[in-house]
Amino acid sequence: MPLRSDTVEAASRTLLLLEELNRHRVTSIDRLHKATGLPKSTVVRLMKSLCAMGYAANDRRQGGYAVASRVKSLSNGFHGDPLVVEAARPWALAFTRQYHWPIAVAVLDRSSVVVRFSTIPDSPVSPFHATINMRLQLLSRALGRAYIAFCPPNERSLLLDMLSVSDDPEAQEAALTAMHDVLQVFEDDGNLTPLIHALSEGVDSTLVNDAKSLSAILIVATVGLPSV
Repeated sequence: MPLRSDTVEAASRTLLLLEELNRHRVTSIDRLHKATGLPKSTVVRLMKSLCAMGYAANDRRQGGYAVASRVKSLSNGFHGDPLVVEAARPWALAFTRQYHWPIAVAVLDRSSVVVRFSTIPDSPVSPFHATINMRLQLLSRALGRAYIAFCPPNERSLLLDMLSVSDDPEAQEAALTAMHDVLQVFEDDGNLTPLIHALSEGVDSTLVNDAKSLSAILIVATVGLPSV
């Protein structure tokens, strides 16, 4: 059964008011009225409802209304993309449109990175069918090595120490030593060439052909250089 238009309008007004209320530590009926364009009588009525439900509070000592703790429950069920994925999405799509090559955006999860966004559906030359939620080890996969290379030094040291005591067969002592050495050279003189060679050395290619998995390293290395 479709909702009546006045019910939809009431819901949209309530959410609009709650969004505006959330932008301020404390605010007044007059300021909410001016910011939302809603009639003052509507603002008063809706604020009474929000206060009664625990989403807002009328703090007379501070002279206005503020959000209350129950607003936190509104985001409990949201498990969307991290902000870095939202920020990278248009750039990744633009890159694939221009060069046809697929781009994956991954976020750190303990001793791996997890792919959270991919332009594989937009790429005519993708070696993968799908990669969303694929876990990639930090030392043997291109995205993992790119993350290790360009994360802050303190974080990198912590991750490499954690990998050194890992029972993951991909976190081998030789690979750790090689990464430590080449990263030290990069931090000392900023020479990117040995870093790229070291990052691409022995990357696991069981899922793709030849050096296709190295695109992550090359893109990070040539587009987003960190300050050291």
